[in-house]
Amino acid sequence: MLVPLTRKTFEQLIPTVATSDQYKYYWGKFSDVLKRALISAVAVFIIVLINVFAHNDGDPLFLLIGITAGLYWFWGPVLLASLRNIECRRYPYSGLWQGRVLDMYITEEVVGEEETVNKKGELMIVENLEQRINLEVGDKTGFLTEIQAPLRRHHQGISRGQVAVMLVMSYQEDLGKIVKSSDIYLPTVNLWVSDYPY
Repeated sequence: MLVPLTRKTFEQLIPTVATSDQYKYYWGKFSDVLKRALISAVAVFIIVLINVFAHNDGDPLFLLIGITAGLYWFWGPVLLASLRNIECRRYPYSGLWQGRVLDMYITEEVVGEEETVNKKGELMIVENLEQRINLEVGDKTGFLTEIQAPLRRHHQGISRGQVAVMLVMSYQEDLGKIVKSSDIYLPTVNLWVSDYPY
């Protein structure tokens, strides 16, 4: 079942500015924060160097740019999440799709690699694996899509045949060709399954 949504309703569901859950998603791990802090420090250093060599002592524009660059570690996640939301909002048509869970399975995905040295002095590459749940959902019309998300303990309640609801986006007014879909909501177990919290 596919129910078209008005543009106003769609814009309420996908805000322009990031929500708190989206901010947390892009905040990331400690290494991500450290990376952003390093970018901030380098940007401030470059701005100070330009200011010194350009002899613009106390120029308010350089001060504003310096403060903005210095706080990149803080506002960076808002920017990234907002850009992702804007990407979804560029589709002119959307709808609420309802189908069923056709299949589900677990896979392991490489999320990072670390290089270490063993006792013999040999370089060892260790892959960090993450278990992910894969949900295949579809309906009677033949529409079929798959979503992958990190496996969580509360995913144990998911089973084949459960009702699945998601937001779908398209360039066509009749939603004949679905270009993008959001996270999946399973109302029977009151559960959202996604990698990114739309």
